[in-house]
Amino acid sequence: MTSRDNIFEEKICNRLDHCVSDVLIKGCGGVIIGSAVSFLILKRRAWPVWLGAGFGMGIAYRTCEKDLNSLK
Repeated sequence: MTSRDNIFEEKICNRLDHCVSDVLIKGCGGVIIGSAVSFLILKRRAWPVWLGAGFGMGIAYRTCEKDLNSLK
């Protein structure tokens, strides 16, 4: 392995670490927003919580995909 390969692997590892933290932050943010909507407006139904989590993780996935594709 050359030093160039090590630098590339380090960039990928850093981006993946950022992706994992982004998924956790945005997923939890979606759960919190979905819970607030559920408790305040929709009489404590479960689907807004799951919908919020799905939107948050979907946005994080899209940004992660863009970040990883920019390395090519």
